[in-house]
Amino acid sequence: MPRPRTFAFLGTGTSVGVPVIGCDCPVCRSPDPRNQRYRCSVLIATPQGNLLIDTAPELRLQLLRENVRLVHAVLYTHYHADHLFGLDDVRLFPKRLGGPLPIYCTDEVEQKIRQAFAYAFRPEVDGMPLGAVPRLTFCQITEHPFDVLGERVVPIPLAHAHFNVLGFRFDDVAYCTDVNLIPEGSWPLLEGLGVLVLDALRFKPHPAHFSLDEALEVIARVKPARAYLTHMGHELEHEATNRGLPPGVELAYDGLKFEF
Repeated sequence: MPRPRTFAFLGTGTSVGVPVIGCDCPVCRSPDPRNQRYRCSVLIATPQGNLLIDTAPELRLQLLRENVRLVHAVLYTHYHADHLFGLDDVRLFPKRLGGPLPIYCTDEVEQKIRQAFAYAFRPEVDGMPLGAVPRLTFCQITEHPFDVLGERVVPIPLAHAHFNVLGFRFDDVAYCTDVNLIPEGSWPLLEGLGVLVLDALRFKPHPAHFSLDEALEVIARVKPARAYLTHMGHELEHEATNRGLPPGVELAYDGLKFEF
């Protein structure tokens, strides 16, 4: 029987994380570890290797916490700093893989990576030992499904204010972070889900993220068997917010895992 795939939340927090620097609110001072949120990234463990979605600034800490020894490929939802700036932490993996780490992203994200991490693409890098800088090979994502580590991945175009963002679907699991609008053409890609992971920043509306009520409206329309909320700010206290959610919907937390 094949080994089940595991979906792990490495981080579930908004762009400034939780606790927020300088904040003394009850959530930021909470002793409940479920209220302590690194920036968003996800690890999907498959029979053929570990697939990372986004490289949050705390990536090294996330991977150490989850005892992840090797990442075999990376997918990017978009290029914002809270989803990208942990990229240098992958530089040990090409040494263990024996070659560049595959990066799956849009052309727009690739250009931002080449700009932000220009030191990794200089000609002299070819003469440096593996592990000195990130060694990457880019695989361009379009609107079409593609295969990674034996998994069929369906890109889901999403709107994040005026930025382009991708969600990703793996069989009956969809991961949709950093979104405030689902284009009409993307709704059919969310049909028949067993699990939907969805952005829910706070109670009040936000110009670039779903509020809690807006996320619940999406979940009511999509009707997944289960739903987890992510990319949360310090307004959402874990236990109190969960008590008010419909059956089958709950806040994710750093370290939460499920099999699919």
